[in-house]
Amino acid sequence: MYIKKYITKQIFNRIRPQRNKSTKNIDEHKWKSVVGLEVHAQISSESKLFSSAGCKFEASVNSQVSLFDAAIPGTLPRLNEKCVEAAILTALVLKCNLNKISLFDRKHYFYADMPAGYQITQQFRPIAENGELMFHVIDQNVKKDPYIKTSFIKQIQLEQDSGRTVHDESSQTSLIDLNRAGIGLMELVFEPDLCNGLEASSLIKELLLIFESIKTCSGRMEEGALRVDANVSITNRDELGTRTEIKNLGSVKAVQLAVDYEIFRQKNIIKNGKKIVNETRGWDSVSNKTISMRDKEVLQDYRFMPEPNLLPLNLNAFDINKLQLIIPELPFVIRKNIMKKYDLNIRKTCILMNEPVLLSMFFDIMNHDKSRNPSRVWNILTIDLLTELHKRCIESSQCKIPSNFIGEVVDLLDNNTLNLAYAKKVISVLFDETNKSPSQIVTENNWEQIYEEEKIDHLCKEVMIECPKAVKDYRRGKVQALKFLIGQLAKKTNNKVNIAYASNKFEELLKNE
Repeated sequence: MYIKKYITKQIFNRIRPQRNKSTKNIDEHKWKSVVGLEVHAQISSESKLFSSAGCKFEASVNSQVSLFDAAIPGTLPRLNEKCVEAAILTALVLKCNLNKISLFDRKHYFYADMPAGYQITQQFRPIAENGELMFHVIDQNVKKDPYIKTSFIKQIQLEQDSGRTVHDESSQTSLIDLNRAGIGLMELVFEPDLCNGLEASSLIKELLLIFESIKTCSGRMEEGALRVDANVSITNRDELGTRTEIKNLGSVKAVQLAVDYEIFRQKNIIKNGKKIVNETRGWDSVSNKTISMRDKEVLQDYRFMPEPNLLPLNLNAFDINKLQLIIPELPFVIRKNIMKKYDLNIRKTCILMNEPVLLSMFFDIMNHDKSRNPSRVWNILTIDLLTELHKRCIESSQCKIPSNFIGEVVDLLDNNTLNLAYAKKVISVLFDETNKSPSQIVTENNWEQIYEEEKIDHLCKEVMIECPKAVKDYRRGKVQALKFLIGQLAKKTNNKVNIAYASNKFEELLKNE
């Protein structure tokens, strides 16, 4: 049963910042954007961080709540060993220094979804510090090679998650679901060493790939298993900028759009001679803007204190060498192996790696027949299949087309049964008729490519007779006339002709007066 949330409004005396002198003529290119991320990753575990309650997503409301999670007086926390091991493994992979002795603290704040009135965290002596994450930054919309960026990790700390607030419009009340309260979190605090939304989203993509490899977090952002806070400011050589914090970004796309918008917003504020306010903002995915939630001009006092009910965490009790031995092949190594084995460039490899489902399909297709062209398989997966998924608003993880069907489409292209235009049509039909193979679809719809040399020769001659002006234009030096003739042939054959061969045949025939 939901718990009603009663909100007491408090009025704070705000210190009004004085406006800067007019800076309308400011050169915005002198201003540098600074971005730092805080990532909250739910630990993959069957039970919560300090209780034996379950962690199943979408369980019935308030069905996974222990007495401790509900802050019933007299209950005590009991640390989940598996959660600690997951944090250690994550820290090792991210090259962090482990603190053999770490401490738990209480962070006090009063939200209804935090029934105890405080969160157990590791503010001052976390489980790990001083790590780094190296990743490739790639813009899929720009055909440039990726570059490598390194972001440094200040600390990784264990803490408990809060519950979830649900706003009921019909009764105009706020309701609380405590199923999430107490789930183990790893908070990864990155240094402010990123420059824009693309770098921020690229970092998150790499982190998701790492979690996919080591299985310490599901990474399902749509389920809230990984949430991102972004701290954004802009600065010049003379002064550091005032930062704003964008809370609870729930997708890779939201991270990139929110950070880039906030940089744009802050530059405009300075350009107009105004002062940036230190505040917490949220992301509105409808208007694609950050919106103000609350300011931070009055510093909130969390009244940190040592957690009295938990002993210091001693990592000497864990077999760290054993954990190091189970570290699997990590994304950076997988990328190198793919490039070497399949002769794909770094750009293609990064794009494929960022789609784990398509990567798995790629391996299946290539392992089934090693003679297949890796670049053609890549094109079909990351361009044609992905385009159709986006068109239908389907996540790649929900794709039900088996990899052997995509492999068959590749084979039909290679043996000239299909051309690329009809290969795309076959992929589209596969979404609707999953019980039919690509070969069946091609046969039933009469989509076989016209590839016979004699037939194409005859068709080209027919088009030249039907379009004498284009023939004369080409022979007078108007090269564009060839494209017109090819277009007429494609229309005549309903786009089923082999365009490459037809183009060569046209050139051959046009040279013979």
